[in-house]
Amino acid sequence: MLNVERGASKNTLESYQRDLDAYNGFLARKKLTLKTAEKNELSDFLAFSHEEGLAASSIARRLSALKQFYKFLFLENMRGDDPSSGIEAPKLGRSLPKIMHEEDVTSLIGLAEREALSKEGSKASHLRCLRLYTMLETLYATGLRVSELVSLPSSCIGQDHRFLLIVGKGNKERLVPLSDRARDAMGQHVLMSSNYFGQKSKWLFPSFGKQGHFTRQAFARDLKDLALRAGLDPKKVSPHVLRHAFASHLLHNGADLRAVQQLLGHADISTTQIYTHVLDERLRALVEEKHPLSE
Repeated sequence: MLNVERGASKNTLESYQRDLDAYNGFLARKKLTLKTAEKNELSDFLAFSHEEGLAASSIARRLSALKQFYKFLFLENMRGDDPSSGIEAPKLGRSLPKIMHEEDVTSLIGLAEREALSKEGSKASHLRCLRLYTMLETLYATGLRVSELVSLPSSCIGQDHRFLLIVGKGNKERLVPLSDRARDAMGQHVLMSSNYFGQKSKWLFPSFGKQGHFTRQAFARDLKDLALRAGLDPKKVSPHVLRHAFASHLLHNGADLRAVQQLLGHADISTTQIYTHVLDERLRALVEEKHPLSE
């Protein structure tokens, strides 16, 4: 149902599977099943999750998965009640996203570019460096989710590589522009990749793995290795942090919040508003600089 009717992404389906498996394992120890469990068991499971050390956000996600599951059973007349009804998720604190400074992003991309242009090493290592550089330029130019980036099909770009057609959450399409640097890197990568693999792949970032394209885990690993070589703290560098950097740096330099919402693929602008702390800082600096009574 989640896949066919709601167009849930592969990552969402895998998350729901993990949460349901965790609850099923918890119930099995009590000789109960998902179909027969009552509200008390669900409350005990959430308490158990807290004792395991899970963050409030992870517990809230588990509850969300179970609410969807029991709502489905109820609507399909597989249960006469919904045991998740009335159970509230833990309160989540509003945390600000981790953001890299512009100079750190410039340093990271600069090193990736130098390594991509280096003539040292084998053809395979040269392609790996070019792929990492292209993915970095593309991510920072577009703010794509990492799952969207690694699974980009070759058909998403036109002949001039000026825009990418992205199919995001809920199978919603959006167009995102590419910077000149990202477009140039993309052209070089497509050419070298086609030569290396012997044919043009259906994926923009192909690999010999089972999925056929580069994985988000491998990209995150390569990104942290690059951060180490650039003298940055790898714990503070990830694909998602770069997505945050894309949004925050746009707003800091005068972009409209609605435009950023569209580029990020947020269905609701309230999701994008987490970045308004950047706007607050810019407005405060503007008042301090321009107001006639400011000192």
